[in-house]
Amino acid sequence: MMETPMERGLLGKAPKNFLLPYILLILREVPVHGYELVQKLAVFGFQDVDRGNVYRILRQLEKDHYVQSEWNTETAGPAKRLYSLTDAGEAYLRLYAAELERYQSMLDQFFRTYSSILNLYNPFLGVSGGPLTDPANSTKTGRSHHDPGHPESKET
Repeated sequence: MMETPMERGLLGKAPKNFLLPYILLILREVPVHGYELVQKLAVFGFQDVDRGNVYRILRQLEKDHYVQSEWNTETAGPAKRLYSLTDAGEAYLRLYAAELERYQSMLDQFFRTYSSILNLYNPFLGVSGGPLTDPANSTKTGRSHHDPGHPESKET
């Protein structure tokens, strides 16, 4: 028997490919260490993010010169690596945001089409998506047979 996306836990979670732009966005605001970054990601909906994956992404971003890090020894406890966005990372974030904007436009179109299809086939709504009217009491235009304010109105 095939599992549904809900059973596999795919619905209700942020897609993994959204992790990267959120990391860049967070690092744009303020330098953070890895644990704090994971906490900030949770606020954006990444509650179950794999910490190892976050650190792998950070290492790759640093290798690609989009992120830089330095050891912070000023706080109590062990030294923590602070990550921040570079100028190249800022440019990459802008490109990523433009691409996400394009996807947003595609998603908007999807939901407009989806909603219009639902409205079209909803038995409780008329063909145009408006409330159903009693066919015995309306004309083809949906107006009441007797509309004293309309010149084409007629008494029934």
